[in-house]
Amino acid sequence: MSLIRLEPRGQASKTMVYATPLLAVALTLLSGFILFLAMGFDPVKALHAFFIAPLTSVRGLGELVVKATPLVLCAVGLAIGFRANVWNIGAEGQLTLGAIAGGGLALAFYGEGGWWLLPLMVIGGAVGGAVWAAVPAFLRLRFNASEILTSLMLNYVALLLLNYLVHGPYRDPDGFAFPESRLFEADAVLPILWTGTRVHLGALFALLAVAGGWLLIARTFIGFQIKVIGLTPAAAGYAGFDQKRIVWLALLLSGALAGIAGMGEVAGPIGQVTAGISPGYGYTAIIVAFLGRLHPVGILLAALLMALSFIGGEAAQIAMGLPKAITGVFQGMLLFFLLASDVLIRYRVRFGARRATA
Repeated sequence: MSLIRLEPRGQASKTMVYATPLLAVALTLLSGFILFLAMGFDPVKALHAFFIAPLTSVRGLGELVVKATPLVLCAVGLAIGFRANVWNIGAEGQLTLGAIAGGGLALAFYGEGGWWLLPLMVIGGAVGGAVWAAVPAFLRLRFNASEILTSLMLNYVALLLLNYLVHGPYRDPDGFAFPESRLFEADAVLPILWTGTRVHLGALFALLAVAGGWLLIARTFIGFQIKVIGLTPAAAGYAGFDQKRIVWLALLLSGALAGIAGMGEVAGPIGQVTAGISPGYGYTAIIVAFLGRLHPVGILLAALLMALSFIGGEAAQIAMGLPKAITGVFQGMLLFFLLASDVLIRYRVRFGARRATA
């Protein structure tokens, strides 16, 4: 008889729902400590360089916000879909299409811009992301194709399209054949909100997405339908809820928010369309959504933590010569421990052999 066993709970533990993300973070830090030790690095210095040093300067705090902005925008949209059992894995591609559409408008009106150009780019980015998300929505509802597979495959199509554009139609004619567009004019660049940093107007978009996502889920009838469809699809059908409409809403909304995130990258910290718009924000946003428990406020906090992994990984590479892959390793460990810890929501750990009953 095993000395350690899992015993089913009578009902899901609300305490563990919020405790398991903290447990996952703690286990990730412990595993990181062991990993750095095994690699021959001082684990205390490495963890300090990774998680503490970036927060000790204004520039570091600004970069934290810059990195968290696209994560929040993508994750809020994904979380709404996940609540309704709509599994959009294509935020990376939708972000890319938003950058292509928004950046394309900046290039199309180069030299002719005005105050209206930035709002037009925001709309263009949202439309670009939503159109890309509409493909898996249509395929699911028309052919019952898995949106997990179709949205994931479209990520690679989007990257190939971006690569084609920066080597062809979008390429700067005066850029010595480098795969990038010309730099955007001032009318096509998001204004800076925090002097001395790169924090731009997109950070405000992220906060609006958090507020809007919370209002949608907690204060609207559509939000109620999303919850019911996600928890008990059969009951939603008996209630007459239109599940097809929710699928369209979830995918188009998540695509639009990811598209705005992509537009914010090219019109914000990058300032042009390049082949390297995203270091994987769309994929990392999946971890952010689950770490934040699919709640917009939790997503905001989780996005800051994951943003810290991006800038901390860069800082650790410079300060200690750690490999570039260390950021992905930490993010992967965090997701692994989060999924493993979630078992504790419905099961409790018991020690000792089970007593025999007469």
